[in-house]
Amino acid sequence: MVHAVSIRKSVTPDFLICLENGKKFKSLKRHLATHYDPTPNTYRQKWGLPADYPMVLPNYTTLRSGLAKSADLGRRAPPLRSCRRQPLNGRSWG
Repeated sequence: MVHAVSIRKSVTPDFLICLENGKKFKSLKRHLATHYDPTPNTYRQKWGLPADYPMVLPNYTTLRSGLAKSADLGRRAPPLRSCRRQPLNGRSWG
């Protein structure tokens, strides 16, 4: 099979280049799933790529992680207050 670009040139700081068609992407994983249907592992095997070949741009991952942290995503919500009614003035309910 002929690569659209060389494997070395397919990973840059700003984009990943698909070896199937030569287009530039921030996330190859989504592109492959919508257009070619292989999993990241089968894509790597097909083109003889190493297991650590990125499917998402490292700079993009860092950017998205920072946005999620600034929006407090992924944190547990504070515990809810108890809905049980408390007796007035420390007296029992009876």
